[in-house]
Amino acid sequence: MNIAERFRFTARGDRTGRFSTLGRAIAVALMVSPLALQAAIDREAPYNPVAPTVDQARANILIARQLQFTHFRDLTIDDELSSEVFDVYLDYLDGQRVYLTQEDLATFAPLRQRLGSALKTGQLQPGFDIYNTVQQRIIERLEFALSVIDGGLDQMDFTGNETLLLDRSDTEWAANQEELDALWVRRIKNAVLAQRLNGKDDDAIEDTLHRRYESQLNRASQVRSEDAFQAYMNAFTSIWDPHTSYFSPRTSENFNINMSLSLEGIGAVLQSDNEYTKVVRLVPGGPASRQGQLQPADRIVSVTQEDQDTPINVIGWRLDEVVDLIRGPRESVVTLEVIPANATDESVTRTIAIKRDQVKLEEQSASSEVIELERDNGNYRIGVVTIPTFYADFRAMQQGDPNYKSTTRDVRRLIDELEQQGIDGLVVDLRNNGGGALHEANDLVGLFIDEGPTVQIRNATNEVQVLTDQDPSVAYDGPLVVMVNRMSASASEIFAGAIQDYGRGLVVGAQTFGKGTVQAVRPLNHGQLKITQSKFYRVSGGSTQHKGVMPDIVIPSRVDNTRIGEDALEHALPWDQIEAVPHTRYYDFSSIIDQLRDNHDHRFASNPEFQLLQQEIDFLEEQRQQTSVSLNADVRQEEQQRIENTRLAIANARREIRGEVPFATLEELEDWQDLQAADPDNQDEALDFIVREGGYIMADMLELDRRMASIETQRAIAAQAN
Repeated sequence: MNIAERFRFTARGDRTGRFSTLGRAIAVALMVSPLALQAAIDREAPYNPVAPTVDQARANILIARQLQFTHFRDLTIDDELSSEVFDVYLDYLDGQRVYLTQEDLATFAPLRQRLGSALKTGQLQPGFDIYNTVQQRIIERLEFALSVIDGGLDQMDFTGNETLLLDRSDTEWAANQEELDALWVRRIKNAVLAQRLNGKDDDAIEDTLHRRYESQLNRASQVRSEDAFQAYMNAFTSIWDPHTSYFSPRTSENFNINMSLSLEGIGAVLQSDNEYTKVVRLVPGGPASRQGQLQPADRIVSVTQEDQDTPINVIGWRLDEVVDLIRGPRESVVTLEVIPANATDESVTRTIAIKRDQVKLEEQSASSEVIELERDNGNYRIGVVTIPTFYADFRAMQQGDPNYKSTTRDVRRLIDELEQQGIDGLVVDLRNNGGGALHEANDLVGLFIDEGPTVQIRNATNEVQVLTDQDPSVAYDGPLVVMVNRMSASASEIFAGAIQDYGRGLVVGAQTFGKGTVQAVRPLNHGQLKITQSKFYRVSGGSTQHKGVMPDIVIPSRVDNTRIGEDALEHALPWDQIEAVPHTRYYDFSSIIDQLRDNHDHRFASNPEFQLLQQEIDFLEEQRQQTSVSLNADVRQEEQQRIENTRLAIANARREIRGEVPFATLEELEDWQDLQAADPDNQDEALDFIVREGGYIMADMLELDRRMASIETQRAIAAQAN
C-alpha cells in the first residue's frame, strides 16, 4: 500500500463516516490535519517506472568484462560479490536509511544472490526493479513531509526529550511505515528548529521547506532510465575500488569535472554523495580557492544565480545537472548554500557567494618568499617555495615554445633567485596540492638528486615500470623540508615519498591523502568506464596508496581524516609493497630526528597560534563525536550559544595575538569573513605559523647537523692524538 492509498484509507474514515482510529492516531501523532492529508493525496506526483535499454545491456556486459580482466584488483563475479553489490547498491540509493523499510528489504531479498550472474549477462531488470521501488518510496516520503508541513509548524512540540540520530548509515532500516513516519517527523522538526534558531519565522521556514521538498519531488518524478543505469553501474564498479566508475554519455561530456568547472565556473572538483553533491577539492588558483569559504567535504544544498532571488534546491539532482547550474559566464556571481563539512547536522547550512572566473595558469604557478628567523645561535634566511599543483603548459610545449611554463622549470628559476638572496635552507610547501602531471613530479625530484629512480608503477599483470631522473644536474643540494597535509595527494605524495626515501630532506605536516592509483578512461558502446589499472610505489617499495606518506614530524590538522582521504573511502585498494629499487641515501636523520621532534613539541607547547589550532581541533572533534541532536528548543538554544561563544572566543584570541580589535559579536565576525571572501585579491595575509615552523625545524636541523659534525671532528682529532 503506497502513501496515497494509506492516506485514503485513514483520512476518509470507515463505512460509518467516522474518522478511523488509525487515521486519528496518525493525525494526532504527526499533527497533520485531515485537510493536509487530503492535500497530499491531491498533490501526489505520478512516477513512471524506468526500464533498461539494449544499449545499456551491452554496456553492462562490456563493463563486467573489463572489471574482471583488466582492473588492478582481481575479483570474480560470484555469489559473494553479488551479495556485496546488493548491499552497496542499497547504500547508494538510501545510505541514510530514510526511505526504505525492512519490509521493503524483505521483498528485495531474493535478488541478493541473483545480481552477480545477471550483471555478467546484461540482465539489468533486477537492478531497475530495486531502483524503481526506491524512487517510489522517495516520492512517498516527500509527499509525507509536505503533508506534515501543511499541518502547521506552530503545532509542533519542542519541549520534550526527543533526539535525532545524525548519521543513520550504520543503523537498521525502519521496521515499517509507521516507524519511518515517526523518523520523518523528527527530521522535519530538526529542520524547523535549526531555522528558528537562525532567526527565521515560521512563514519563511515553511516556504523554504516547501520549496526544498517540492524540488526534490519534482526531480524524483522525472528520473530517466540512464539515472537508474548509472546508479546501478557505479554501485557495481565501486566494489573494485572507489575511483572506478561509469560515465553516462551525458556525464562523459563533462568527464573532467575539475577542468569543466574551472573554465567558467568556480574551480571545484565535485562528486555525488548519496542525494547530495559534495566538494572533493578546490582547484588551486580557482575562484572558490581564492574566495576561501568553500571547503572539501562541504555538501551543496541549493544554487542561486545573481539575477534570481529564489534558490534552486539541488538535493537529489544528478551531478552533471548541478555542474551545469554552477557553471556560468565569467564575472557573474553564483551563491551556494552548503552543509559545512564540520556541521553538527544536515540542517546547519551557510551561504557562499563566489564570482565565476577562469583558472589561469599563472594563478596556479609556484611562488617563493624568504622567512627571516632570529635564533640564539644567529639569524637564518629560509627560502619557501609554494607549489599549488603539478602543472605544465602542454600546448606551448607541443608548439616548441622554449619558455613554456611548468612546475619544474618555475621551481628551478625560483631556487636560483632564492640562492642569490643567500638562503640557509629551503622549505617546499605542498599543502593542499592535489597532484597533477606525473612527469612533473618525476622531474621535480630530479632538481634535488643527482639521478636515479623516482617512482614505481605496477599494473594488473604485475609488470613494474620505474620512472627515473636521468639528469645528473642538481638545482639545490642544501637542507630541505617538505610540508604536506591531508589534501596533499597523488603527484605530491610521489615527490614527498621520494625525498623521504632518498634521505634528501624531512617531511613535515600531516599524513597525506593516500591516492596511489592510476586510472584510464575506456570508451564503451554507451558512455565510458574510468578504471583503475595501475598503482604507485615508492623507490623503497612501499605504496603511497591508502597509507599515503607519513611525515617525519607531525603537525596536527583541522581536517577530519575519517571523512577525507583514501582510507576513508569504501573498497579503497589496500597498502602493500614490492621490491625496492637501488637508490642513494643522502642523509640519515636517525641521529637527530628525536631531538628535532622534541624541539618542535616544546616550541608548539608555548606557541599561542598552535594552542589556538589545538583548541579548534579539539572543538571540531567534540562536534564530530556528537551522534545525535536534541529536539528540545531550550537545550538546542543552549548548545548553539555554546558553539557560537567558542567560535567567537577562538577568533578573538587570534586577533589579540595579531594586535587587532576583537569582534563584539558573532555577527560582526561573520560580516568580516564575508567582506574578506568578497575580495579574494585583498584578503588578510595572516602569518602562516605552520610554514614558519617548517623554517624553525630547518634551523634546528642546521644547528644539530653542525653540532654532530663538530663532535665527529673532535672524535677524529682525539683518535689521532691517541
